[in-house]
Formats: sequence, C-alpha cells, structure tokens
Amino acid sequence: MTPADLVLTRRGVRFRGGYFPCSIGKGGLSNSKREGDGATPTGCLNIVGMLYRPDRLARPSPWAIPIGPQDLWSDDVQDTQYNHMVSAPYPFSHEKLRRADPLYDLVLITDWNWPNAVAGRGSAIFLHQWRRPGFPTEGCVAFRRDHLRWIARRIEPGTRLIIPQA
Repeated sequence: MTPADLVLTRRGVRFRGGYFPCSIGKGGLSNSKREGDGATPTGCLNIVGMLYRPDRLARPSPWAIPIGPQDLWSDDVQDTQYNHMVSAPYPFSHEKLRRADPLYDLVLITDWNWPNAVAGRGSAIFLHQWRRPGFPTEGCVAFRRDHLRWIARRIEPGTRLIIPQA
C-alpha cells in the first residue's frame, strides 16, 4: 500500500495522509460479492473512470466525462452489456446515471466485475456522494460531497481502492 491508494479502514478511507468518513453497502463487506446482495466487495479495485454532472459542478479533473440525460448503467445479468455504461432508450434493467438527487453528481468508477463482466457477480461499484453520514449504499462506497471532490481532484486512472477482507 502507498499513500496514493484509497484504503478502507474502520475510521473511513485513508488517502494521502487523511481519513475520510464513508458509508459502505447495507450488506457489509463480502469476500464473494453477488448481484443484489447490497455488499461492498473486498479486494483491490482500480479506479477506471470518472463521471460528473456538468450542470451541477465544474469538471473535477481533466479526464472526467460528463453525464448526459441518456446515460445509464446496465445491471441486468441477461444483458450482453451487463455492468457497462449504456444509453437510453434501453430495453434491459438499468440504473440512471443522471439522477434527480445529488448522489451521482460525481462518480468514480471501479473495475469491479468490469470490463469482462461475469453475470451475477455484481455490477457498478462506484465511489459517490452519500445520502447522509452512516446511511448505507447498495454496495458502493459513499462520501461527503466535499471529501469526494477533494479525492477526485487528486486521483488518476488506476488509483487503487483497497478493501480488506471481511
């Protein structure tokens, strides 16, 4: 581990000498993540993308991609595009990336079960804004808005998110 790694600890995520409180999945940590279990997977995940709402905040990093009104994320295990970004209209089960609430105003995408997704292993482990302190996610790691923005300005593609085994 290096100071440039994001490391989940009991105090929060350690990154570049600081600790950032966070929320994890309502299913806790899992060494064997499954679609719909609400758990945050353990292991070493890499940050592979950054999305943001350009109508709500300035580009947080030069490599960030704007979220448009048609942007979705497929979560349907029957879909050949399972666990990938897709566009509306879309016939398979999916999650809207452009949400009414601020949770996905800034999204860091991990390589959990990506790019070669295995059906049922779980989709979309993102780092995103939390609803409120301590409120669990569906498996993602969530932060206070200002902390997430601070982190986003300092990471690069390939930055590691290390989640120790449960």
